[in-house]
Amino acid sequence: MIVLFSGLPGVGKTRIANELAPLINAIVLSTDKLRKELISNPTYTDEEKELIYNIMLLIARYLHNEGGINCILDATFNTEKSRENARQKLAGVSLEEIYVVECVCPEEVAISRLKARKGDYSDADIDIYRKMKQTYEPVKDKKRRIVADTSREPKVNAEEIKTSIVLPRSRNEQRTD
Repeated sequence: MIVLFSGLPGVGKTRIANELAPLINAIVLSTDKLRKELISNPTYTDEEKELIYNIMLLIARYLHNEGGINCILDATFNTEKSRENARQKLAGVSLEEIYVVECVCPEEVAISRLKARKGDYSDADIDIYRKMKQTYEPVKDKKRRIVADTSREPKVNAEEIKTSIVLPRSRNEQRTD
């Protein structure tokens, strides 16, 4: 399966993604981490953002299709267009295997987290949060969407997300009768 994390900066996507990964035997692919590893001085232009998302989606598609590896995509996916684009670029991955976790919390919680942020991969600050908030589009596809109130403990959210996801049975567990 592939789980897309969606939400504004500072809402706690990365913390929950990292809690969820071992519960569903997945790896976390982060746009923030990829950007910092691949680009020494990120500019956050539209072209650069598209490149980073494309790289993340290419890696996820390869790991899923060729290795059967579950992936968590830690990014903002802040518009319906960006989420649809991700689905299209995950060619070969069944829509039934793609979930979207929409991370939400009160603004004061996100701002507090952004103020306290030190030493991680994200460069997002309060100004970026406010700018992105103006263009953020809630997830419309209610069938594959899981909402996580990130003002709660990440471990609690991860457990709830895990129970909401229908884990595909391995080939050995599938019935042949």
